Amino acid sequence: MKIGLFGFPLTGKTTLFNTLTGAHAAVAGFGHGKPETHLGVAHVPDERLDRLAALLKVKKAVHATVEYVDQAGVEKGEGQKSEAFLVDLKLADALAHVVRAFEDANVPHSEGSIDARRDVETMEIELILADHTVATRRAERLELSLRKAPRDEDRKELDLIHRCVEALERETPLRAVHFSEEEARRLRGFTFLTAKPLLVVLNVGEGDAAALDSAPARAGLEDLARKPGIAVCAASAKIESEIAQLDPADARAFMDEMGLRQPALERIIHSSYDLLGLLSFFTFNEQECRAWAIHTGTSAHHAAGTVHTDIERGFIRAEVVNWKDLLDEGSMAHAREHGRLKLEGKDYVVQDGDVIHFRFNV
Repeated sequence: MKIGLFGFPLTGKTTLFNTLTGAHAAVAGFGHGKPETHLGVAHVPDERLDRLAALLKVKKAVHATVEYVDQAGVEKGEGQKSEAFLVDLKLADALAHVVRAFEDANVPHSEGSIDARRDVETMEIELILADHTVATRRAERLELSLRKAPRDEDRKELDLIHRCVEALERETPLRAVHFSEEEARRLRGFTFLTAKPLLVVLNVGEGDAAALDSAPARAGLEDLARKPGIAVCAASAKIESEIAQLDPADARAFMDEMGLRQPALERIIHSSYDLLGLLSFFTFNEQECRAWAIHTGTSAHHAAGTVHTDIERGFIRAEVVNWKDLLDEGSMAHAREHGRLKLEGKDYVVQDGDVIHFRFNV
């Protein structure tokens, strides 16, 4: 899973990126020269995996990962004219707009004042303009091609692109437009930014760190999460950066003092999983216990392909037990004896928290 972080300059975006990935990217400021795009990987925290690894006495627990792309701060008006704006974000599975909600007299906002609702709406327009540029260019090429040699496929694509252009000109993001499966497949190659799921991350000040759940409502964003393809969460990048530098015991004590239930990484990852419709299942062998991320509704056959293509190709069956049941029973053998381990075929729909041993023959 790849998530593109973006936002106006000086929103705390790179501070959050560093906290999520453990990177040390230079934080944007005054006199830092040309801004850069940063790449980093975060390990998805999952207490279930850690407990399973301890039970099974394997050498290591391998967490699922999320790749983050930290896009340089976007100035107002850049979406329509900057190709780099597209290049850095178009390959992401989802976008995360980091929105400033903290006051700091030493760090001026590029728009002059702190207004999260305005910034979300302004940035949405930037994405819409970027997509409109791509769509209109494609429409022009298709119209030229049709004049030279009329083809049914080109006509279908042009009709679809015209629908996109019309929606974008109404300032409607493509994630809010219903497309059939075939239409969505046709559009996938364009990597339209407004078609991607959007996570709005509200970066609040230290004083609001203990009230993150209510922060979106206080910022006037309570209705955003009800829109299709959008999720909203809050974090305090400055506080999270300080927590990340502490050892686990001190970090827990500091979080308790600040009234934080979980680190930003967990909140943002869980929001991203929900937004993308992801779940985790687990596999293990003598060496490791590993978490895998798949889309909700994935069959056991296709989940096997996530582990290895040979397992999918030679799939015979899946031995499945819920992670809690495995912990209760203490071993796969006991889970089998007490009827908690099930034998499932190719069409079994994998559930969140399943521990699976795939039987296959290649």
